[in-house]
Amino acid sequence: MEVRHASEALIEPLNPEDLNLQGMADASPPKWHLAHTTWFFETFVLKPHDPDYVPADPRWGYLFNSYYEAVGPRQPRPQRGLLSRPPMAEVSAWRRRVNQALEQLLERHPEAPWLNLVELGLQHEQQHQELMLMDLLDGFSRQPLEPAYRSDWCEQLDSETPSTGQTLGSQQHGPWLDCTGGLVEVGHIGDAFHFDNEGPRHRTWLDPYSISARLVSNGAYKRFINDGGYQRPELWMSEGWAERHQRSWEAPRYWRRDHNSEGSWDWEFTLAGRSPLQDHLPVRHLSWFEADAYARWAGARLPSEAEWELASSEHGKAMEQSHGQLWQWTSSPYRPYPGFQPAAGAVGEYNGKFMTSQFVLRGSSRLTPRGHSRDTYRNFFTPASRWMAAGLRLAR
Repeated sequence: MEVRHASEALIEPLNPEDLNLQGMADASPPKWHLAHTTWFFETFVLKPHDPDYVPADPRWGYLFNSYYEAVGPRQPRPQRGLLSRPPMAEVSAWRRRVNQALEQLLERHPEAPWLNLVELGLQHEQQHQELMLMDLLDGFSRQPLEPAYRSDWCEQLDSETPSTGQTLGSQQHGPWLDCTGGLVEVGHIGDAFHFDNEGPRHRTWLDPYSISARLVSNGAYKRFINDGGYQRPELWMSEGWAERHQRSWEAPRYWRRDHNSEGSWDWEFTLAGRSPLQDHLPVRHLSWFEADAYARWAGARLPSEAEWELASSEHGKAMEQSHGQLWQWTSSPYRPYPGFQPAAGAVGEYNGKFMTSQFVLRGSSRLTPRGHSRDTYRNFFTPASRWMAAGLRLAR
């Protein structure tokens, strides 16, 4: 219930007109997020396992299915913002009814074998809580008035002063943490919850490497821009260079100049509205292409996901900002681990069907719900995506 109520709390600062806001094809409206996570519990837990449960209007399955082909057709993702009906009041009443049915079912069957589906549904809903905030940031960023989601939103990502090697006048990206590598094991181990794509645990070979203790900062990224980073094709992958031109990228997704096109990058659009850009904070909302180009400019590279996982587990607190700051791009394409087998049935589509044309991000962000991160977590997005709370850490 804490997870379910946390989703509902996220829409409290919104106006009714905001509930159907969909700024781009990759985003979803807040109302859709709340309805989809409810549809998940109804479809995969209540309908198969509670004979007394009376489902919602069957047409809602078409509206709020996301990508589960085995369940049936669904509203095209780019058109979710057209779903002005059912109204939010009906969606909220549906959520309350599903919550009550879930509580009663769990009280009657506290040891049922399908409890893993309930756990999956809760973890899935926490993912949507983070996505909802990122989608709102995108939607509000497209409005000339630059509205705030919450005027009291705390944007102080890192209250620490810049560390050694991260001072604004330095070209370094250290301090560097040395890792011996060798034949190492990566992937989830133990009985605690994990998504299926985090396993099986397996061995892989890593040559010795170093990884930066901190994320790349806004100040460091400004130097990349000032050195012509967005005008130098030798730094970019070919597809990334084409994206940079097609989308007119000049800086990270939400950086802003003064209200003209000639000023310096002194502002950033945030969930609190337009805010001063602070040089010592980690740079965020980068695509994989931008992160890769920056790493090449800096004479370094992005870490592989295995390198990131090993460094985070070995170096502990020495690897600052590994969690709770930003998701961090890796050099690893999103592929199944050796021996991976998706779950049977429709829920097997949850992760396995996306293992192509995407790159892995590790860590977690300030938007990630508490308790929803771990070293083995594999987030993934297409390399041109940059609306997520993503930054980068260097390796060499």
